[in-house]
Amino acid sequence: MVRLENRLREARTSDGRTQEDLARAVGVTRQTVLAIEKGGYEPSVRLALLLARELAVSVDDLFWLAGAKGRRA
Repeated sequence: MVRLENRLREARTSDGRTQEDLARAVGVTRQTVLAIEKGGYEPSVRLALLLARELAVSVDDLFWLAGAKGRRA
């Protein structure tokens, strides 16, 4: 099974941001950021791009498919 994994929490904390700060910057709730970090919610492409831009990282640095052939596992 292929699942979406993320490093959002690591990127956010390394940038010195709270969930609330990041949520406000990309136009979602703190609960949405929390749900993404815990793997309970898969962001839209638009939201993934906004998060990556806000944290100054690539989307590939934040999100990847685990279990996909030829990718991170």
